[in-house]
Amino acid sequence: MKRLNIILLGLILLFSPLAKADEGMWLLPLLQKYNINTMQSMGLELTAEQLYSINNTSMKDAIVIFGGGCTGEIISSEGLLLTNHHCGYGAIQKHSSTEHDYLKNGFWAMTRDEELASPGLSVTFLVRLEDVTDQVFKPLNDKMTDEESALSIENTCNTIATNAKEGTHYSATVRSYYGGNKYYLLVYEVFNDVRMVGAPPSSIGKFGADSDNWMWPRHTGDFSMFRVYADKDNKPASYSPSNVPYKPKHHLPVSIKGVEEGDFAMIMGYPGSTQRYMTSWEVEEAQNITNSLRELIRGVRQEIILEDMLADDEVRIKYASKYSGSSNYWKFSIGQNQALKRLKVKESKEKQEKEFAKWVASKSKIEKKYGEALPLIKNSIEARGNYLYTSTYLSEALLRGTEIISLASRAEGLYQMLTSEDQKDLQRGSERLKQSARSFYKDYNAPTDQKVAKAMFKLFAKEVKDDFKPSIFKTIEQDYSSCDQYIDKLFATSIFADSVRLWAFLENPTKEALENDMAFVASQSIVEKTKSVWESMSSLNANYRKGHQLYVGGIMEMNKGEAMYPDANSTMRLTYGQVLDYYPRDGVKYNHITTLKGVMEKEDPNNWEFVVPDRLKELYNSRNYGPYALENGEMPVAFITNNDITGGNSGSPVINGKGELIGCAFDGNWEAMSGNIIFEKDLQRCISVDIRYILFIIDKYAGAKHLIDEMTIVK
Repeated sequence: MKRLNIILLGLILLFSPLAKADEGMWLLPLLQKYNINTMQSMGLELTAEQLYSINNTSMKDAIVIFGGGCTGEIISSEGLLLTNHHCGYGAIQKHSSTEHDYLKNGFWAMTRDEELASPGLSVTFLVRLEDVTDQVFKPLNDKMTDEESALSIENTCNTIATNAKEGTHYSATVRSYYGGNKYYLLVYEVFNDVRMVGAPPSSIGKFGADSDNWMWPRHTGDFSMFRVYADKDNKPASYSPSNVPYKPKHHLPVSIKGVEEGDFAMIMGYPGSTQRYMTSWEVEEAQNITNSLRELIRGVRQEIILEDMLADDEVRIKYASKYSGSSNYWKFSIGQNQALKRLKVKESKEKQEKEFAKWVASKSKIEKKYGEALPLIKNSIEARGNYLYTSTYLSEALLRGTEIISLASRAEGLYQMLTSEDQKDLQRGSERLKQSARSFYKDYNAPTDQKVAKAMFKLFAKEVKDDFKPSIFKTIEQDYSSCDQYIDKLFATSIFADSVRLWAFLENPTKEALENDMAFVASQSIVEKTKSVWESMSSLNANYRKGHQLYVGGIMEMNKGEAMYPDANSTMRLTYGQVLDYYPRDGVKYNHITTLKGVMEKEDPNNWEFVVPDRLKELYNSRNYGPYALENGEMPVAFITNNDITGGNSGSPVINGKGELIGCAFDGNWEAMSGNIIFEKDLQRCISVDIRYILFIIDKYAGAKHLIDEMTIVK
């Protein structure tokens, strides 16, 4: 009987359109029910309990949220942490200066005392995950309005989270899954003393930069290393020289045995967001508004910033992290639009909608329950088009794209306090703005922002309809000969253009000074229009959410009994698959692995993206690879698997069937950029740095073998 059940489960996983062995970001508590038999048949030698347990040490105890949007893994008993170079990039940039250019030259702490404290950086461990759906839905009844139901759910979720963390040092939250049809409690332990241990130079960690981003074959050593510190009782604590390296419940052993095509591979991490249940109307919206505008606006802005970065090292360091973050999803938008069109994703979604509509119409009871789903989604998406277009322009071009406007908008709180008679309250407001501005000015170059502002205001004025423009654009049209003249005067007069002016203002802040400041007036106008647009979209978005919940709920009922995974939402997931090559187009095959030979083939001393460090060339020419080389003597760099990943999985461990670390995931591939919306099983690949290349760089390139000595190396 047990064997028969295994066969039946295998058939479900094989033939279900929503669950394939290489597709899915699975919830760990459900692995035993849905996945473990398939995983073991593919090469996993561990049990579900060894992967996730709330009572015993398990693999999940080695996996962390790194910072605010990446994954990391603990790889030693001394709290040593591995993640991507691009995940640690912000910390590397903050520690860099023209005197200590760690972006350009790399950084390696040769002793614990040399490890660099990184204020604001945290790592978060998952303590447990618990299904609380019944508790959340219990207070609801049919007499409640949609607004009353939403408020009840919010209050219940807050109560559950509060009770879960009471009497502990943990944090807790309740998150929705399956379009709001399921709810889980997540309990976390957060460590705030995280120190930078090592990072290769950007010529290794970002080799290929924008040109190779999202591309395979890839030759990027995208990794960096940090260490988690705790108090003497191994508990989270703010930074202190007396803190000691964290003793983890579990750390990943590191395998240098290498990978072969067909090997089992799993990834555990924190994927950010997918939209696998997206409808055809949403696909069209993503193509025509979100992606198209992001490509256009960021493309204009980035061209200006990059020119200044390449001309001045100080500007390069200041804008390195900001430029990298912007360009990543700029190129993603380009690639996703191409993939959505090439792979006919809209047509695939239309087919699914027809099947759903047919099922809904099959019984009156089902139609009564789910008949609103697709019309609600369609009508909401179509009605919000102009608002989303404007909102995207307001955010990308003005609020986020023009830095001085972003800073000025932060003074709104102080502006409101200036009417208060409480001087202590006013002092707190002034100090908060000063702290925020201090961080802002560290990575700010006013001449660069002035060029960007001119381009952004001109683009906005040209592309956005008059009815949707902030009032400041009417002022520009009436009082100035051009956007350029307006921007020049703004930067010449605004107290926000440099720290000297702002500090002087904060010595004696007045309401009148802000009311007469051009940057502050512009920010108020832009924020006011943004709020107005959001308010116009609020009811449409509420209808969309209701339709989406019904649609996903209907799909769950339509496929009742089959294994289904929820969309990613920045909570821990596991995906499994194989090391696998692929055919991107007719007559072309991409191998599953790349080597250091490819780095040398791509070298271009005249292109900053493809500069190769002299030390790396020396090691290549001497074949000084230590125990990390392939059997044929080549040095592996990266490999691909068919694991289902997305943004947020950056830095995730790639783990073999024995539970050993074999790589660090850092990217997806160009041919499957539609992967957040639909999984393309023949094309979708996860790109990872081979752990052997990481160890080779640490050992032979950096001379930091002491870090390898503290790892558990499996040969």
